[in-house]
Amino acid sequence: MADKPRGSSSYGASDITVLEGLEPVRVRPGMYIGSTGPAGLHHLVWEVVDNAVDEAMAGYATRIDVSILKDGSCRVIDDGRGIPVDEHPQYPGKSAAEIVLTVLHAGGKFGGEGYKVSGGLHGVGVSVVNALSVKLRLEIDRNGKRHELNFADGGKVQGPLKVTGDAPRGRNGTTVTFTPDGTIFEEIDFRAQTIVERLQIMAFLNKGLEIRFEDERAGREMKESFKYSGGIVDYVRHLNNSKESLFRKVGSYEQAEEAQEVEVAFQWNTGYYESIHSFANGISTIEGGMHEEGFRKAITNVLNRYARKRNLLKEKDDNLTGDDIREGLTAIISVHLAEPQFEGQTKGKLGNVSIRSLVERATNEKLAEWLEENPKEGGQIVAKAIQASRARLAAQQAKALTRRKSALDGAGLPGKLVDCSSKEPRECELFIVEGNSAGGSAKDARNPRNQAILPIRGKILNVEKARADKILKNTEIQALISAIGAGVEADFDVTKIRYDKIILLADADVDGSHIRTLLLTFFYRQMTEMVNQGHVYVAQPPLYSTLVGKEKTYLRDDAAKEAFLRENPNHKNDFQRLKGLGEMDFDELRDTTMDPTKRALLQINVEQAALADEVCSILMGDDVPQRRHFIQTNAKDVRFLDI
Repeated sequence: MADKPRGSSSYGASDITVLEGLEPVRVRPGMYIGSTGPAGLHHLVWEVVDNAVDEAMAGYATRIDVSILKDGSCRVIDDGRGIPVDEHPQYPGKSAAEIVLTVLHAGGKFGGEGYKVSGGLHGVGVSVVNALSVKLRLEIDRNGKRHELNFADGGKVQGPLKVTGDAPRGRNGTTVTFTPDGTIFEEIDFRAQTIVERLQIMAFLNKGLEIRFEDERAGREMKESFKYSGGIVDYVRHLNNSKESLFRKVGSYEQAEEAQEVEVAFQWNTGYYESIHSFANGISTIEGGMHEEGFRKAITNVLNRYARKRNLLKEKDDNLTGDDIREGLTAIISVHLAEPQFEGQTKGKLGNVSIRSLVERATNEKLAEWLEENPKEGGQIVAKAIQASRARLAAQQAKALTRRKSALDGAGLPGKLVDCSSKEPRECELFIVEGNSAGGSAKDARNPRNQAILPIRGKILNVEKARADKILKNTEIQALISAIGAGVEADFDVTKIRYDKIILLADADVDGSHIRTLLLTFFYRQMTEMVNQGHVYVAQPPLYSTLVGKEKTYLRDDAAKEAFLRENPNHKNDFQRLKGLGEMDFDELRDTTMDPTKRALLQINVEQAALADEVCSILMGDDVPQRRHFIQTNAKDVRFLDI
């Protein structure tokens, strides 16, 4: 008897599902917008705004207005040409506007006549927004008339395009108002600051374009307006505003060919980290690509040639490395090209080989000319790079010494570490606490089986303002590296960490917030993958406690205390200020921060929080202890406030 096929169900033509119209977007939204979390929600805004910016790049739009309306929906208005309203030749009885909103891969960016360059080239942008919205209203001002088209329930058209009156003041342009679908997204609450930051960058990249933002929601009202006559030169000044520039000038150059062009602006600061931001047709290429490769290669060659020509590097000296040269560099690379090859719909990386050649040629020629015309600044750049080279060699020696002293080579753990008994990293937690008194309290409050305590002394070294050799010689940092046991910088191996959770347990006051920020910056800069993979947490000890009946209630900060008093106006008991962890007894620590069933831990997630830029912007100022930079109590969106 023949073996029966596994399973009992049949598999035939009727089992093949064909998704039509916009349904593929609703079934697999992540394929089109990356995720259904906050990043995906805001990607809807970017898709609509990118279309408006394309009109500006084509020379037709001069102003874009973005609003979050009172009901939480988003509206984007531009004064461009307006989407065509006549009947589409391939779809009799349907307007071109309806096709753009309901058919994937339909748009004016394929034939080459509508737009010479644009950010949205996949033709799925605004149609994806429509698919993922419960309602969308399209208003087009064109040929002196206002046309309106409405959609609901994921892009279903609610009647044909109709004329509703004259265009206001005879204007041309497009208005898109949409409400995201709460059944698709984890949340549909737009964050004004996220939108404002993106709009400001777009204004920098499009010289002379005015972009306005307004939040109309009750209690969250705000207005912002951006317009920059200097374009990306102003952008570099903005990025270096909180830093000490190596020289006052912002250099720039540009070069164009038949179907592509590049514009670069740059300035060095006295810091130790590079900040290179690249864009293609106004789209941020956060993963870099060919344009960045061309720039990095050429700038290294140009500076080495210049240093040798000026005899700033001797014949016996090795060439400066790219890392040496880019130390402290802030640069914007903006390219425009007719047929960009982006990787994926979210366009994180640019793949055009031809643009690498153009950027290389432009940098080799134009940057060399700028250095010849600015010999003082050129000398300062080379001097800084030579210092970086010497520090790099010193850091290699310090790193070798750190390796010899660290647990990686089997040496002992730091003496002040109170380790746990478990040797299974997946269940172990390391609490980093401020000072020996806090360490004592935490030791008594911990579960010795899986919770370890490492006291550190005060505010650790600010790694944002120190070179690698100094960082690696710091006693407190050596203790951190040794306790975690996975190396540092390029040698860091996240698979070797001794604890699954690294928990920062600092005081609830301003100094504690400063210490926490310094530690976060250290982990992000020196052990990046540990942050990327979600092993770093912030514990939230309370600032106050009070008795409600016989039960002790804990309050995180002054705002929580004020809210408690509003809700309990007749509360008579005093409030105890728990300023320092060392002042809290072990029961209080266990109840608020160390007992897994009661504590509040926030996982630090770089992708959601833009951690590095925000931490660094805090730390570049001298008045850090006076700044308020607490962490928002929402585990899905950890970000630093009031920067």
